[in-house]
Amino acid sequence: MAEVSGGRSAQLKHTGLRPGWTTGACATAAATAAWTALLSGEFPDPVTVTLPKGQTPSFALAVEELGDGRAMAGVVKDAGDDPDVTHGALVRVTVRRLAAGSGVVFRAGPGVGTVTRPGLPLEVGEPAVNPVPRRMMREHIARVAEHHNTGADAEITVSVDHGEEIARSTWNPRLGILGGLSILGTTGVVVPYSCSAWIDSIRRGVDVARAAGRTHLAGCTGSTSERTVVAEHGLPEDALLDMGDFAGAVLKYVRRHPVDRLTICGGFAKLSKLAAGHLDLHSARSQVDKGFLAGLARQGGAGEALAAEVAEANTGLAALQLCRAAGIPLGDLVAVAARDQARAVLRGAPVTVDVICIDRAGGVVGRSAAGGPLR
Repeated sequence: MAEVSGGRSAQLKHTGLRPGWTTGACATAAATAAWTALLSGEFPDPVTVTLPKGQTPSFALAVEELGDGRAMAGVVKDAGDDPDVTHGALVRVTVRRLAAGSGVVFRAGPGVGTVTRPGLPLEVGEPAVNPVPRRMMREHIARVAEHHNTGADAEITVSVDHGEEIARSTWNPRLGILGGLSILGTTGVVVPYSCSAWIDSIRRGVDVARAAGRTHLAGCTGSTSERTVVAEHGLPEDALLDMGDFAGAVLKYVRRHPVDRLTICGGFAKLSKLAAGHLDLHSARSQVDKGFLAGLARQGGAGEALAAEVAEANTGLAALQLCRAAGIPLGDLVAVAARDQARAVLRGAPVTVDVICIDRAGGVVGRSAAGGPLR
């Protein structure tokens, strides 16, 4: 992978983690190379592109093909040190010239999805090539066309080898993007462990649910909590948000794009972190605070001896079991505290919130009543 000049790369040097490139950046590089070959007869290799924040990385071509009226180039996505499911995927772009005045038209090739539901930043029926990658490709097509004194009229077909299979590990099927992956990226750069793609998927999930008329959504930490919410509330799949550890991302986006009701459901230990004020529930970024749990246990009637045992418990689950044995509703107390933290983040948005805490098997170990906006 080529080094980024300044920008994100410089910011990441102290982490020791290597940044990578989005599928949008790879598609832009492939489109630029293919269009250049179509107009000049030669593929630039490597091909250099300009990203939205001014970086100018160069990409080696993995495949190239020049035929009658069309050209294809491909770039292997390098996500750097980010655990990205599309790392190593081959992004191919085929271009062909269109009649003068046609502009740039995008098509979904094999492995790239098509939008089938409203609520996304693309119209139903459009290939899942997001707005910023589209803009990047249009700009690069125009620059190359100007250099060759011709019009920027091109059909761009974006494909990803094995993209339909890879997409099963993404939010795309739930969002109504069928047939493959989305071509993503707002900066062109993948920042390791920023989890920006996951957070963006949460936002798109809210958008799609609202567009479908859903008024009750659920932010779930995993598949077990999804099953619990469906059993409790009968919510359809497009009302379920795969929140993972990003409670804050759900709450902040719903604050700006409210629905009538939001249920948060997850494991007791994770939601005890939300109850204590953490919005990122990942074990590397927040820990179960047993002292906090001991304080809640006292509020629920625990004596000092039990509170001390809770404070010294090995895990959150162990603390829960101690309290359950003593008849202290620690699960409910955590759910209520988590609900109130969520209401505080929502900052008066017209959203009613409830919280369900579960154990590893999906059994409900705590729940709150629904609470309206804080005034």
